[in-house]
Amino acid sequence: MAFLSDELLGEIHSRAASYDAENIFPEEDYDQLRNAGYYAAFVPEEFGGSGLTLSEIAAEQTRLAKAAPGTALGINMHQIIVGLGRMLVDAGRSEGEQILRDAADGHLFGFGISEPGNDLVLFGSITDAKPTEDGGYTFTGTKVFTSLSPAWTRLLTFGADSDSSDAPKSVFAILRREDGGVTIKDDWYVLGMRGTQSNTTLLEGARVKAEQVLGRVDPGPNLDPVVLGIFANFEILLAATYAGVGERAIEVAVEHVKKRRSVMNQTTYSNDPAIRWRLAEAALLMNAVGPQIREMAALVESDAEPNLGWLPRLSAVKNAASEASLRVVEQCVRACGGSSYYDKNELSRLYRDVLAGLFQPSDQESLHGAWANMVLGPVAD
Repeated sequence: MAFLSDELLGEIHSRAASYDAENIFPEEDYDQLRNAGYYAAFVPEEFGGSGLTLSEIAAEQTRLAKAAPGTALGINMHQIIVGLGRMLVDAGRSEGEQILRDAADGHLFGFGISEPGNDLVLFGSITDAKPTEDGGYTFTGTKVFTSLSPAWTRLLTFGADSDSSDAPKSVFAILRREDGGVTIKDDWYVLGMRGTQSNTTLLEGARVKAEQVLGRVDPGPNLDPVVLGIFANFEILLAATYAGVGERAIEVAVEHVKKRRSVMNQTTYSNDPAIRWRLAEAALLMNAVGPQIREMAALVESDAEPNLGWLPRLSAVKNAASEASLRVVEQCVRACGGSSYYDKNELSRLYRDVLAGLFQPSDQESLHGAWANMVLGPVAD
């Protein structure tokens, strides 16, 4: 059974074009999502949530992305962090409980991981995490693509501890907006996914207490629950969100070609063999995405022992969804012709929105490098 009602999704869809055109945060969408219990949908019931599984929240993200990609991509970051909390608790790490309880209480989590020019992404930070005498940390650095910047009340972030006796360590923690030490720049002037309002965030000695620290881990790929929890939920839920963009593009194109008439052939374009081929290809591409998402979601939530081979497989799911959706939107634009080039056409917005998938990890270069190592082994000296 769907968590988000068709009526709610219809209302969110009706506002998507204006939020994109005005380049503003979709406050009304988030008010409705909070009131619908979506902030806590992925939170286990014992912590006050609805207890959706990873497969189920992924399906909801796909449905929401069909209505409004920008809103879906924004709240997706919140759901990723809730998923991290779940994995930490499942691993016996009580640090994750704060995430689950806060989400159940209506807090909105932002994602403050990416840094300018840092292609290590999750596996190493250039932000300074300086230990304090009370066991906490202060964070100083710059985070980019920080979704939900106008509205988050909690921020997942990380930095490098170079001072402790066991340094270097990557330190992951939850910042609280009310504690200060954060400046948000108004610089989200982008091609698409404008509703995420993913502004640059400056951490200026932002302080966390010891209980807000989620974990201290060695830099680099590893299977610590805090790293795997972020990585797995990020890749799967991002894939699910971009799948929604591709699926919606097909719906828009099908509706259009059934009405668009060919003067030359004296019939609708839905009867044109070339157009039918394009939309069939689009549907075939999307048909292959859903099973991959569900397979990896089921694996992550199973009792299977994680191994490093999970990381490239998770990257492959995100890549499959974002690349398929990019190709699908292009095919739908081609099928619908010149009218899709007009800004008022939904396909024009979807075309811009889907491009954001090119920039989010894991990118194709990282993905192919990881799979080459898995298939061929490391590069010989």
